[in-house]
Amino acid sequence: MAIGIASSPDGRRRLAQLLGGSEAFLIVSTPDQARQFLDVVAPPGGSPPEGLRVDSDRRVLCWHDQEVALTPLEHDFLRCLVAAPGRVWTYEKLHLEVWGNEHVGRGSDIHSTVRRVRAKLARLGAAATIHAIRGVGIRFTA
Repeated sequence: MAIGIASSPDGRRRLAQLLGGSEAFLIVSTPDQARQFLDVVAPPGGSPPEGLRVDSDRRVLCWHDQEVALTPLEHDFLRCLVAAPGRVWTYEKLHLEVWGNEHVGRGSDIHSTVRRVRAKLARLGAAATIHAIRGVGIRFTA
């Protein structure tokens, strides 16, 4: 995804012409608008909340002294997200890392996995959530 920033309508039109060959692009007037679109409130690279971990040996999600079993798909999905809290994972990158291919389709497989993992996080009462960034991807935050 390409993001273009131009303060004038004429500049935005020129950017649209330049980026027209891109698969997905966003043109905004200010850097703050771009940040708002991406819903970036903290720079990526933080750490998971204290007490939250993915146990890959047993394929479980642990929150302090509680745990819940994960399917292989949920495990791989969470492992990516928890490893880089705050990072916006594009749908394409997640699909490649978790499913092993570049096919995204309508994204229903990703959204289904997000729904199940969110429910498991809520069941544990974990202080973390998964945000969908419309048209871009997924972000894990504490």
